[in-house]
Amino acid sequence: MLDIRQLHYFVAVAEEENVGRAAERLHISQSPLSRQIAQLEERLGLTLFERSQQRIRLTRDGRTFLAEVRAFLTHGNRLESLAKRLGRGEEGGLCLGYIENAMHSGVLPDALRRLRDGRSAVHIALYNMHSAEQLEGLRQRSLDVALVCEPPLKDDPDLDCAQVLSDAMLLALPGEHPLAARAELTPADLEGQEWIAVLHKESVLKHDNFVAACARAGFTPDIRMEATEPLTALGLVAAGLGMAMIQHSLRHHAPAGVVLRELPWFSYRTPLWAAWHRVNLRPLVATFRETLLDGATQTSNY
Repeated sequence: MLDIRQLHYFVAVAEEENVGRAAERLHISQSPLSRQIAQLEERLGLTLFERSQQRIRLTRDGRTFLAEVRAFLTHGNRLESLAKRLGRGEEGGLCLGYIENAMHSGVLPDALRRLRDGRSAVHIALYNMHSAEQLEGLRQRSLDVALVCEPPLKDDPDLDCAQVLSDAMLLALPGEHPLAARAELTPADLEGQEWIAVLHKESVLKHDNFVAACARAGFTPDIRMEATEPLTALGLVAAGLGMAMIQHSLRHHAPAGVVLRELPWFSYRTPLWAAWHRVNLRPLVATFRETLLDGATQTSNY
């Protein structure tokens, strides 16, 4: 393996064409410098310099070797600079898993925008996956951060997490519905109405939890239709096919013909969690995690 220090010595002697001047430039004595150059030639089995009493000149092979050494040292400097930028979290790549609510709510887009501010060289790969698949991806280290609807267990030895969203619900009504004109609604108003339920692909329990929350609030939803996406449910509401509950963060996605109403007495909320591996967090991963958590403290709907 070549000695990097000897390569720097070789370049200095080649450029100065004088061992004494090269030694002064390198702040070392002339004799040790001459020995280092001789050792390099011996290691290579190559004569790099033609020597005379007046000057020292590169051989033809020496000139070829000089060009390669300069390129090598330049690349080495670039590697060192890259490593420092990686260490500061200014470059590198992130593999992120997410559920759709992370995108619809703006949590993920906002965090990525803040992360890339001043870090344009960062590469992001996004994977829309079920929460269980994301957590397994964290364990296998194929994902750096996961945005999931259900966190890992508190005593999980590998994974840690923090809640980044607790999304309140809004009632979505067809614009022509008799209740749409009312400023305030009570649980009794919702009893016996036709409902469109959102069946989350993540878990059937979410549907059961929603129905239980309705019962605690004082009404039982008469579910006539089911949709697997909240945006689909909004489209059905706009068509006059029933009412639905959607996350507060989706309020800007409501199409024409849909009226949204707040229900302060309805306690059901949709959580979003960020999860990551406990061990060996790269600086960029740690930076993105902190960006997510900082964003959570700035969002009024948490």
